[in-house]
Amino acid sequence: MKFLKRFGLEPFILLLFTAIFLAWLAPGVGCGEGVFSLSAVATWGVSVIFFFYGVRLDTEKIRTGLADYRLHAVIQLATFLLFPLLVFPAVYYFQSVTDGPERTLWLGVFFLAALPSTVSSSVIMVNLARGNVTAAIFNASVSSLLGVFITPMWMQIWLASAGGMPISSVLISLTLQVILPVTLGVCLHRLLSGFSQKHDKTLRKFDQTIILLIVYTAFCHSFAENMFAGFTLRKLLMLSVGMAALFFAVFGLISLACRILRFGREDRITAVFCGSKKSLVHGTVMSRVLMEDVRLSGVLLLPTMIYHALQLIFVSIIAQRMRDDEE
Repeated sequence: MKFLKRFGLEPFILLLFTAIFLAWLAPGVGCGEGVFSLSAVATWGVSVIFFFYGVRLDTEKIRTGLADYRLHAVIQLATFLLFPLLVFPAVYYFQSVTDGPERTLWLGVFFLAALPSTVSSSVIMVNLARGNVTAAIFNASVSSLLGVFITPMWMQIWLASAGGMPISSVLISLTLQVILPVTLGVCLHRLLSGFSQKHDKTLRKFDQTIILLIVYTAFCHSFAENMFAGFTLRKLLMLSVGMAALFFAVFGLISLACRILRFGREDRITAVFCGSKKSLVHGTVMSRVLMEDVRLSGVLLLPTMIYHALQLIFVSIIAQRMRDDEE
């Protein structure tokens, strides 16, 4: 495992693909409905994840972190504007010439582009490369908060014609499953922040368990309805190459912006690492909120899962090289 971690292949990544394999072996297990079904547990788990996200969100630190506005602007614009604009032409074209699951796959590419940056891995990698950790924590937190609103807004471009919920249903689900739990968590920050810090590892394992459950149930429905019938190995490899190309395109453009703005080494590291990452946590939980047709959730999540695995591999290698260069 130590050897695999050097290349970003953490146990959680392996568990994700194990969950997909198990869904392929026995899709009926995750397709059950009811109050105590796996799908229902995953739905309630989404609200718990966002509740404790609100508990961990220190609004005072966010207020004090606003000073370095140029760095923050680069990261947030890359996350919520550069990504969607880069993939928009391809998604627009293939949305018009494809149908069925393949059209949902391209919707999944845009879904990935509209997601916020990831929190934990961004901070860990910035710290490993000796970057500006304080700014990384600030931007990752702000990105996650903004993503609650910006991701659904971007997705409304195509959701109505791709098995997604109408905007009224999205707003209701978003309010009940995300906004209210986050707001309640923020209100209880002072009361529960100590508990959250003390049990941080346990809570993160809970987050990962819910993510695995969402992925498993989504792919169970997709496999049960034979939604991946037309996806050959060649198409999956091409998708992986496309996700790798997207990562390096964003990484390169952010690096160029940092040079133009004359950022220092620490800020440059923070910008490229936080601005090029996408959150699998938000991807999985948002798919539960946005997709009315649960059969399509597995297809929608596929680009995000591939990008998540690749970004960890690439950033782990780059961060270690930057640390070695500094030493």
